[in-house]
Amino acid sequence: MASKNLLRETLQGLKMSKKGKIKFDPYWAERGEHILEGYKGDLGLSPNCAGVMDRLSSRPLKKSSFLCSSSGGCSPDSSAGSVSDINTINTTFSAATPLKNKRRHLASPLSCKAVSDEMNSETPEADVSKVSSPVSLPAISLLSSKAMQTAGCIDRIEKKHQEKAKSALRLRQEKLVVAVADAASEQLKRFEELMELKQKQEDQSMRDMRDRETKESMVRYEKLKEEQRHRMKNLNLSQKVAEPEQQQLWEAELERQTQVDGRERLQNLHTIQVEILQLNQLLRPSSQTKTDLPPTSISSYSTRGNQLCSQVSVVVRKTAEGQFPSVEDMTMAEQALHEMRALIQLMQEEVVKAHEWKKEEQEQEEKCRKMAALQAQQDVQKKAAQSAQQKAMKKGLQNTAEDSTLKWYKELQQTAAQCAQAIEQLSTTKDAQTKKLKQELQKAATIPVSQISSNSGSQLREIFDKIDKLLSGGAVVSGGKSVSVSQHPQGLDFVSYKLAEKFVKQGEEEVASHHEAAFPIAVVASGIWELHPRVGDLILACLHKKCPYAVPHYPPMKDGTPVEEYQKILGYRVGESGVEDQDSFLKRMSGMIRLYAAIIQMRWPYISKQGSLPHGLNHGWRWLAQMLNMEPLADITATLLLDFLEVCGNALMKQYQGQFFKLMLYLKEEYLPRIEAVTSSGQMGSVSRLQEFLETALQNQQISPPKGQLSSRFWRT
Repeated sequence: MASKNLLRETLQGLKMSKKGKIKFDPYWAERGEHILEGYKGDLGLSPNCAGVMDRLSSRPLKKSSFLCSSSGGCSPDSSAGSVSDINTINTTFSAATPLKNKRRHLASPLSCKAVSDEMNSETPEADVSKVSSPVSLPAISLLSSKAMQTAGCIDRIEKKHQEKAKSALRLRQEKLVVAVADAASEQLKRFEELMELKQKQEDQSMRDMRDRETKESMVRYEKLKEEQRHRMKNLNLSQKVAEPEQQQLWEAELERQTQVDGRERLQNLHTIQVEILQLNQLLRPSSQTKTDLPPTSISSYSTRGNQLCSQVSVVVRKTAEGQFPSVEDMTMAEQALHEMRALIQLMQEEVVKAHEWKKEEQEQEEKCRKMAALQAQQDVQKKAAQSAQQKAMKKGLQNTAEDSTLKWYKELQQTAAQCAQAIEQLSTTKDAQTKKLKQELQKAATIPVSQISSNSGSQLREIFDKIDKLLSGGAVVSGGKSVSVSQHPQGLDFVSYKLAEKFVKQGEEEVASHHEAAFPIAVVASGIWELHPRVGDLILACLHKKCPYAVPHYPPMKDGTPVEEYQKILGYRVGESGVEDQDSFLKRMSGMIRLYAAIIQMRWPYISKQGSLPHGLNHGWRWLAQMLNMEPLADITATLLLDFLEVCGNALMKQYQGQFFKLMLYLKEEYLPRIEAVTSSGQMGSVSRLQEFLETALQNQQISPPKGQLSSRFWRT
């Protein structure tokens, strides 16, 4: 019971302390204070605590104990004025400290100096000053169960107050946010109302201003109308007064205007007369009209022109008597002029028609001459093929090309060697500026050839025009820079040589991989060849050098020639790793033969020349006939014959018709067994494909057009 009374007294004392007198102030936020400002203050005890401390000190504590680090042991003591009483007071005082100090686990004893002073002030008979301060004793205080219970109660009360304060703070914050949102919404609503009111005021002011302007306009209109009525009234009065004088002035003005119109008509009449006389000169017989028009037409045109001139002359003679031409006279003269112009136009149209008819007649005659020449050529080729066939049947086939073919081959190689020697200075230059020019010229020549494709005819025409312009001496743009062959004396030869090499390289690489690419490359090469024959000779020379079978020519091996060097002459690539394999070699040779077969049948469609191709189908017939006159080689002969016939067979069939199929029959029955005789069993693939192609062609008497051939629709893209 006593302990409960002591607890109540203790709580009553704490309640009267500063911490126990916390009050909630709703205006703490307006003053910028914290809601627990009073709670965060320093700890203080009320005056009633002194009585509590006295009563505690007079009671014996049975369960208190001390750990003294200085003595190393523990001893109970119950005397009121001893150090144990003071430590007991400190222990009870420690239970009344805030939770923050209590969580430090009471690592050090509390100083009892403040407590001792307060006890001395309340109970002067208690002489505690003589006792040594417990601060100097390094002891650890242990709370009793009652003290712990008291501390727990204080801790719970503190937590309860903290939770209430936090709840109040959150509630106040939520109310504040809602109030701010409501205020902002109300402010926005007022702003919108203000803007709407302002807009209405502006609209009303605009309407008022328009109304004012309308009223002012009406007033001005009425004033002007009144002024106009007044002016018309005055004008009528003045006209009545000055009518006789006005009549005289009007007659004088009419006479003057008549004179002016008469002079103008007279001037126009003279102009018409001059023009009609000039046009009549065109109707007279001339050297051109004599050759283009029949005499009867010329005579009729001339007679009608003279009649029109006479009509105009009659009108002009009237003016010589001092009269001006009338409107009817001018109408007649103008009609005569229009008829003269129509007569001239009709005569010119007739001249154009006569010229076109004459041109067609000449073209027809030229066509007949070409047909006669072609027939004669076919007869010669027929005789040559028959003689070659008879020679082969009697003496067997040749091992080398004919003398005329070898001579032609050597002349081309000599031309290429001379060109290479001529550009040696530019090719091997060490001057930085000249070297840069050489690179730009080479790019301008080779890059367009690399861009040739079958995408569209317009793109192909742009590439052709760029190459033609470069070879013609014009400036072209390459790599963002303008370059021309005229910038160096050897520029034209250099570009021609590099261009020929690039065309052959495209056949060696691009056509070898994609057979259909032969036709766009060939049509550009054929057009350049036709406009620039020197480039065509260099293309043939480069082609023969890399593929001697395009001559056709099987170079013999001379004494003392190394094997690798001889393989280079035959067209093989020889590098550090050795000679290329047979499949790669056949693929390259096939690409170049396909390009050659496409060139001899293609023609650039935008060239106005009507003559024969510089290297046409007659060279294809010559190549095929000479190939069949030479002893076949294993693998290569069958492959190249098949490639050539797939690309050029359809064109040769249309050109030579029956003679071509006779040659195909000879190839199948006489020449193919010779190929099989020199071909091993592992190389019979190309022979089988050639045999199948020949059997199909002879059975159907037809060879299909090659894949990738450019149609007329292509040039409209």
